[in-house]
Amino acid sequence: MSKPADTGGKRLISLAPDAWVKWVTQRPEVIAKEILGSEFQWISRETDVLVKAYSEVCGDFLVLTELQLRYTTKMPLRMRAYAALAEERYQLPTYPVLINILPPPTTVKVVSSYEQEFFGLRAIQDYRVINLWEVDAEIVFQQPIPSLLPFVPILRGGGDASVVQRALQILRADEQFNQLESLLAFFASFVLETPLVQQIMRWDVTVLRESPWYEEILTEGKVLGLQQGLEQGLEQGLEQGLEQGLEQGARRQLIRVLQRRFGEVPPSLIASLESASVEQLENLMDAAITVSSLAEFLAVLSDESDATQ
Repeated sequence: MSKPADTGGKRLISLAPDAWVKWVTQRPEVIAKEILGSEFQWISRETDVLVKAYSEVCGDFLVLTELQLRYTTKMPLRMRAYAALAEERYQLPTYPVLINILPPPTTVKVVSSYEQEFFGLRAIQDYRVINLWEVDAEIVFQQPIPSLLPFVPILRGGGDASVVQRALQILRADEQFNQLESLLAFFASFVLETPLVQQIMRWDVTVLRESPWYEEILTEGKVLGLQQGLEQGLEQGLEQGLEQGLEQGARRQLIRVLQRRFGEVPPSLIASLESASVEQLENLMDAAITVSSLAEFLAVLSDESDATQ
């Protein structure tokens, strides 16, 4: 069974890996070759993404991205451990990057290296720190960096309704990216009132409430729009929310394609898609585009369901 990162942070970065590695390394000549497994034998993490990259100057190397909701004092040791494990496993130099999504408490200082001395022996690990609240939203559009589009509302200068609308238009213009629409809406609710988010997204309130993160918040007895509740929901389910948000977007897109090709879609078919994973929905999308009838699609769906049982 795949780890949440396979369908969360990993899938988010895989939408445009070249743009991602160029941005985090600040080297325009770097290209992404493949996204690697980052599950190690001794430690299991859900928020790190490992990309094998290439530079004419340096050759092959690894870009290790750690997505962290809020920086904690445990992060330096974690970055040291994961950089070392990645380098040992793949025998390649590693460029570690820590992405902090939300600001930590004012009493916590964000550092960009791990240093320790014991019995005269020193351990040092540097890593790059990117605080999203310090990143100019305009960079996402100019470079561009599609993987950052859902985070635009919490970037510097991204909390304006017109900027959120701009990000939404880009997401909706590309079938590969529009699955991130619900994720954009969720982060927009940090900085904009819920009715305005609904207006921008042209969503009914019931659609907003189907957000996986909204469900996380309800379990804490919070309501959408209260920052404390939002943060608690994010703390508990960042990767789960990414995964479920992608599933929701992929499912909505699949149903839209079926409707455009074959007309009304039976409620029973829609219900049968509820338990499908992102990978299954992607396979079914391929079928929806190529089959000649709804009956033929139902046969593919039945085969897909049998294969997972």
